[in-house]
Amino acid sequence: MENINNFTHDIKDLDYRLKLAFENTKKENEYFKELVDSINLSDDELMKYTSIIEDCACEYKNCKHCKSLLSCKNKMTGYCYLPVLEDKKINFSYVACKYKKKHDNLFSYLSNVTSIDIPKEIREAKIKDIYTDDDSRTSVINYLIKFIKSYKTEDELKGLFLHGSFGCGKTYLISAMFNELAKKNVKSTIVYWPEYLRSLKAAFSSSSNDEFANKFNEVKYSKLLLIDDLGAESVTAWNRDEILGSIMQYRMQEGLPTFITSNLNIKELESHLSLAGNKLEKVKAVRIIERIKQLTVDMEMISENKRK
Repeated sequence: MENINNFTHDIKDLDYRLKLAFENTKKENEYFKELVDSINLSDDELMKYTSIIEDCACEYKNCKHCKSLLSCKNKMTGYCYLPVLEDKKINFSYVACKYKKKHDNLFSYLSNVTSIDIPKEIREAKIKDIYTDDDSRTSVINYLIKFIKSYKTEDELKGLFLHGSFGCGKTYLISAMFNELAKKNVKSTIVYWPEYLRSLKAAFSSSSNDEFANKFNEVKYSKLLLIDDLGAESVTAWNRDEILGSIMQYRMQEGLPTFITSNLNIKELESHLSLAGNKLEKVKAVRIIERIKQLTVDMEMISENKRK
């Protein structure tokens, strides 16, 4: 009987200490108090979660004083760990803050653009942020604006083979156009060509045929495609003939708008694709160049390096 009495006493003592800790925290921590007062449960039930709610109160405090998504101090940027009452049971989950929700709403259209090894600055490029104080960019910008207006209303639209100086904004311009079309629910793909080839080769060498097929077909069949930095890759017969050649051939046959950026002009690209320069390789390179000419309008853009 004495053991049972001791056990009962210990339970009551534990309940008392839990309740005391809960009440003291509620008095001393205004953010903790705000949270528990917002939950329609008794203190006897809530006090079981004192420690977890204290953690929530820290994140809740951060959110109350936060000025932007960039200044988020919580464990998961843009989210607050909070108690949520569901079917009269308390659960704890990460809830998006107002800044995260606003960001997601603003950039929801980006889900229409598949980017492969493309930096965030390029992925989120905007038409309104394009600088127009350089005359060398005017003809390119005009072409892209015309393309936006004509897409879905004109058949057999050509993309661009946009070549020119390093870092002058070629990729940014086309990405901004893709994002503008994404707002109209137009799907597109942007691929950094050298890294894409490396990932394709790795997938081809592995036992996963599905991974290779998915990566290859995503680019080949894309409604709108940007191949970024063509000519920066190490050329092999495989990636030139089986990959680039196959993609260009299919897109030419289907009339799928294709955009290409390169630091090489069309003649330099032909030499690059010729490998060792023997007659057979030159013929294969010329075939790909002819497909590029069928698919694109050739434009040059020489401008200041904006990546400095």
